[in-house]
Amino acid sequence: MFEPGLAQLLMRLADSDLSNVALVRGDAVTLLRERVRPGSLDGIRIFFPDPWPKRRHRKRRLVQPAFIALAASRLAPGAGLHLATDWTDYATQMRAVCEAESMLVNAAGGEPGGWLPRPGWRPVTKFEQRARIEGREIHDLLFHRRIDLPPGDHLV
Repeated sequence: MFEPGLAQLLMRLADSDLSNVALVRGDAVTLLRERVRPGSLDGIRIFFPDPWPKRRHRKRRLVQPAFIALAASRLAPGAGLHLATDWTDYATQMRAVCEAESMLVNAAGGEPGGWLPRPGWRPVTKFEQRARIEGREIHDLLFHRRIDLPPGDHLV
Protein backbone atom coordinates (compact mmCIF):
# COMPACT_ATOMS: atom_id res chain seq x y z
CA MET A 1 0.00 0.00 0.00
CA PHE A 2 1.21 3.46 -0.79
CA GLU A 3 0.28 5.21 2.45
CA PRO A 4 1.60 8.70 1.52
CA GLY A 5 -0.58 8.60 -1.60
CA LEU A 6 -3.66 7.65 0.42
CA ALA A 7 -2.92 10.41 2.93
CA GLN A 8 -2.58 12.97 0.14
CA LEU A 9 -5.86 11.81 -1.39
CA LEU A 10 -7.62 12.07 1.99
CA MET A 11 -6.33 15.64 2.39
CA ARG A 12 -7.53 16.59 -1.09
CA LEU A 13 -10.95 15.08 -0.38
CA ALA A 14 -11.17 17.02 2.89
CA ASP A 15 -10.48 20.25 0.96
CA SER A 16 -13.15 19.47 -1.65
CA ASP A 17 -16.91 19.31 -1.36
CA LEU A 18 -17.14 15.76 -2.70
CA SER A 19 -19.33 13.42 -0.71
CA ASN A 20 -19.59 10.45 -3.06
CA VAL A 21 -16.07 9.05 -2.67
CA ALA A 22 -15.17 5.85 -0.87
CA LEU A 23 -11.61 4.69 -0.33
CA VAL A 24 -10.74 1.04 0.01
CA ARG A 25 -7.25 -0.02 0.98
CA GLY A 26 -6.23 -3.36 -0.43
CA ASP A 27 -5.32 -5.35 -3.48
CA ALA A 28 -7.13 -4.28 -6.66
CA VAL A 29 -7.60 -7.85 -7.86
CA THR A 30 -9.18 -8.95 -4.57
CA LEU A 31 -11.34 -5.84 -4.45
CA LEU A 32 -12.69 -6.37 -7.99
CA ARG A 33 -13.23 -10.11 -7.53
CA GLU A 34 -14.82 -10.05 -4.08
CA ARG A 35 -16.43 -6.63 -3.62
CA VAL A 36 -17.50 -5.33 -7.04
CA ARG A 37 -20.53 -6.72 -8.84
CA PRO A 38 -20.15 -7.68 -12.50
CA GLY A 39 -21.28 -4.94 -14.86
CA SER A 40 -21.46 -2.29 -12.13
CA LEU A 41 -18.58 0.14 -12.82
CA ASP A 42 -18.79 3.21 -15.04
CA GLY A 43 -15.04 3.20 -15.51
CA ILE A 44 -11.64 2.02 -14.36
CA ARG A 45 -8.51 4.15 -14.56
CA ILE A 46 -5.03 2.70 -14.24
CA PHE A 47 -2.44 5.46 -14.49
CA PHE A 48 1.27 4.60 -14.40
CA PRO A 49 1.15 1.18 -12.75
CA ASP A 50 4.45 -0.32 -11.63
CA PRO A 51 6.23 -1.26 -14.90
CA TRP A 52 8.38 -4.02 -13.39
CA PRO A 53 11.03 -3.24 -16.03
CA LYS A 54 13.25 -6.29 -15.50
CA ARG A 55 12.25 -9.05 -17.90
CA ARG A 56 12.14 -11.70 -15.15
CA HIS A 57 9.71 -9.54 -13.11
CA ARG A 58 7.23 -8.72 -15.89
CA LYS A 59 4.91 -11.49 -14.71
CA ARG A 60 4.18 -9.19 -11.74
CA ARG A 61 2.72 -6.45 -13.92
CA LEU A 62 -0.90 -5.63 -13.15
CA VAL A 63 -2.07 -5.56 -16.76
CA GLN A 64 -2.17 -9.26 -17.61
CA PRO A 65 -4.93 -11.23 -19.42
CA ALA A 66 -6.60 -12.57 -16.25
CA PHE A 67 -6.75 -9.14 -14.60
CA ILE A 68 -8.09 -7.43 -17.73
CA ALA A 69 -10.79 -10.12 -18.10
CA LEU A 70 -11.80 -9.52 -14.48
CA ALA A 71 -11.75 -5.71 -14.89
CA ALA A 72 -13.76 -5.89 -18.14
CA SER A 73 -16.36 -8.09 -16.45
CA ARG A 74 -16.90 -5.42 -13.78
CA LEU A 75 -17.47 -2.63 -16.32
CA ALA A 76 -20.99 -1.71 -17.35
CA PRO A 77 -21.68 -1.96 -21.11
CA GLY A 78 -20.08 1.04 -22.79
CA ALA A 79 -17.95 1.92 -19.73
CA GLY A 80 -14.28 2.72 -20.17
CA LEU A 81 -10.95 1.26 -19.12
CA HIS A 82 -8.34 4.04 -19.34
CA LEU A 83 -4.66 3.19 -18.97
CA ALA A 84 -1.53 5.36 -19.14
CA THR A 85 2.18 4.56 -18.89
CA ASP A 86 5.55 5.98 -19.88
CA TRP A 87 7.15 2.58 -20.50
CA THR A 88 6.82 1.82 -24.21
CA ASP A 89 7.10 -1.97 -23.85
CA TYR A 90 4.46 -1.96 -21.10
CA ALA A 91 2.20 0.26 -23.23
CA THR A 92 2.54 -2.22 -26.08
CA GLN A 93 1.76 -5.11 -23.70
CA MET A 94 -1.26 -3.24 -22.30
CA ARG A 95 -2.63 -2.61 -25.76
CA ALA A 96 -2.11 -6.23 -26.86
CA VAL A 97 -3.70 -7.66 -23.69
CA CYS A 98 -6.72 -5.34 -23.90
CA GLU A 99 -7.19 -5.90 -27.64
CA ALA A 100 -7.16 -9.67 -27.02
CA GLU A 101 -10.00 -9.34 -24.49
CA SER A 102 -13.27 -10.01 -26.35
CA MET A 103 -15.31 -7.79 -24.02
CA LEU A 104 -13.26 -4.68 -24.92
CA VAL A 105 -12.98 -2.42 -27.96
CA ASN A 106 -10.14 0.09 -28.48
CA ALA A 107 -11.68 3.59 -28.56
CA ALA A 108 -8.59 4.84 -30.39
CA GLY A 109 -8.55 2.09 -33.00
CA GLY A 110 -8.41 4.68 -35.78
CA GLU A 111 -5.56 6.64 -34.19
CA PRO A 112 -1.94 5.95 -35.19
CA GLY A 113 -0.80 2.90 -33.25
CA GLY A 114 -4.11 2.70 -31.41
CA TRP A 115 -2.97 5.30 -28.86
CA LEU A 116 -5.21 8.03 -27.52
CA PRO A 117 -4.01 11.64 -27.33
CA ARG A 118 -3.45 12.63 -23.69
CA PRO A 119 -6.75 13.98 -22.33
CA GLY A 120 -6.36 17.37 -20.64
CA TRP A 121 -8.48 16.30 -17.67
CA ARG A 122 -6.17 13.42 -16.68
CA PRO A 123 -4.17 14.41 -13.60
CA VAL A 124 -0.41 14.66 -14.01
CA THR A 125 1.16 12.17 -11.62
CA LYS A 126 4.68 12.50 -10.24
CA PHE A 127 5.60 9.50 -12.43
CA GLU A 128 4.39 11.37 -15.52
CA GLN A 129 6.28 14.50 -14.48
CA ARG A 130 9.49 12.49 -14.10
CA ALA A 131 8.93 10.78 -17.45
CA ARG A 132 8.48 14.14 -19.20
CA ILE A 133 11.70 15.47 -17.66
CA GLU A 134 13.54 12.33 -18.77
CA GLY A 135 12.05 12.59 -22.27
CA ARG A 136 9.93 9.44 -22.21
CA GLU A 137 6.78 9.33 -24.31
CA ILE A 138 3.46 8.93 -22.49
CA HIS A 139 0.98 6.40 -23.92
CA ASP A 140 -2.75 6.62 -23.17
CA LEU A 141 -5.15 3.81 -24.01
CA LEU A 142 -8.93 3.80 -23.74
CA PHE A 143 -11.02 0.68 -24.17
CA HIS A 144 -14.79 0.43 -23.84
CA ARG A 145 -16.79 -2.55 -22.67
CA ARG A 146 -18.73 -3.84 -25.66
CA ILE A 147 -22.40 -2.99 -25.55
CA ASP A 148 -23.45 -5.85 -27.82
CA LEU A 149 -22.93 -8.56 -25.19
CA PRO A 150 -26.10 -9.95 -23.58
CA PRO A 151 -26.27 -9.25 -19.82
CA GLY A 152 -24.29 -11.80 -17.85
CA ASP A 153 -22.34 -13.15 -20.82
CA HIS A 154 -18.58 -13.41 -20.36
CA LEU A 155 -18.78 -12.29 -16.72
CA VAL A 156 -16.02 -13.63 -14.53
